[in-house]
Amino acid sequence: MNLKEYRTVFLVASLALMIIATFPTLSMVMSSPSSRERFSEFWLLGPEHAAENYPFNVRADEMQGPIYLGVGNHMGCSEHYLIYVKFRNQTQQPPSSTASKPSPLPPLYEFQFFLEDGEAWETPLNFIIRNTSLQKDSIFVGNISINGVTFPVSCTSTWDSKNNGFYYQLFFELWIYDLGNSSFHFHNRFVGIWLNVTV
Repeated sequence: MNLKEYRTVFLVASLALMIIATFPTLSMVMSSPSSRERFSEFWLLGPEHAAENYPFNVRADEMQGPIYLGVGNHMGCSEHYLIYVKFRNQTQQPPSSTASKPSPLPPLYEFQFFLEDGEAWETPLNFIIRNTSLQKDSIFVGNISINGVTFPVSCTSTWDSKNNGFYYQLFFELWIYDLGNSSFHFHNRFVGIWLNVTV
């Protein structure tokens, strides 16, 4: 074997050893899209675009926000999303992540959009609690305006003596389009903020 042949054998053997030695690391870094975790991010941020300083003590007829609602697609393909905006008092049924069921309350407002895998969507929301009245130990909320559009809610909250307030929740459910059923289904994700409403 001459020097040139020896070099060729040595280079091929070295390359093969490097590939074998780095294979476990490469397989972790270059995992196939089908083997990665598929999920959708769903977030609600406060006025400073952080997970803090959300509106809480809310006076009637005063603008609140903006708060920022967002979705990130990590499902491995493009997806069609739907977000329902809902409003409830402490006694009305919220969504259940353990039972994977949405709240039975009717939606007030909705957002629909498509996202490619890896894309994110976000929108600011402002809201105003309107048409309120104090009735002994309860507060009635007649309407809520979201991004300038007013919706009837006709919802009453009784005084919570333990937490000293009249509490309502503005919440958002994430739904996703199911091609197999040709319909949206609850994506088992929801976010929301509690509001202590005063007149």
